[in-house]
Amino acid sequence: MCRAALEGEGNVKKAEAVNDGIVYLMLIPYILVALIGFAVYRIYQKKKA
Repeated sequence: MCRAALEGEGNVKKAEAVNDGIVYLMLIPYILVALIGFAVYRIYQKKKA
């Protein structure tokens, strides 16, 4: 469906918007995992000290 919507030469802006959306959706899980990992790291560091 996405490919059909983006085929053609006049859809450059639409293609860029789809690519930006994919990157945005891809980054959110990585950011959440990094934040949870950092929180766990800080908890263990507090317990050590």
